[in-house]
Amino acid sequence: MVFAAALALPLTAAHPKEHLHATTQDSEAAASLVPTPTADAEPTDRSATLEAIDSEAQALRTLTPIDGGVASYYGKRFHGRPTASGERFDMHAYTAAHRTLPFGSLVEVTNPRTGRSITVRINDRGPFHGRRVIDLSRAAAEELDLISRGSGRVELALVDEI
Repeated sequence: MVFAAALALPLTAAHPKEHLHATTQDSEAAASLVPTPTADAEPTDRSATLEAIDSEAQALRTLTPIDGGVASYYGKRFHGRPTASGERFDMHAYTAAHRTLPFGSLVEVTNPRTGRSITVRINDRGPFHGRRVIDLSRAAAEELDLISRGSGRVELALVDEI
């Protein structure tokens, strides 16, 4: 090991000015890549940046429409109880119950009356009442403006993230 280190020493010490010069050039090149703020530059609007990131994320996913129908919601009575997937139901999370979709599936649910949409994750089975197609968590139902009516017609689309 000492021998290998001794062999490497002359190579690094042979041209110290060239090494220093190359390092200076590399530093200057790297510095030229970093944008320099100007006095005229306006501060970055954080919300606009977050919206741009969100729209890019939306572009990286595809939606496959599936059968829509009537959605209902469940909340306090089931909060903290185990779901069919084994996790605890959280009425504040954006989750839902569906009869056949695999657990973990992401579904975009749209209320055509209001135009509002939300993405929920399937973590439970149901609904088993009437002709309902999906049971939403309370938080998801609030976002879709379904609380006051108790249920409502929705459109569903399976989310495929690329």
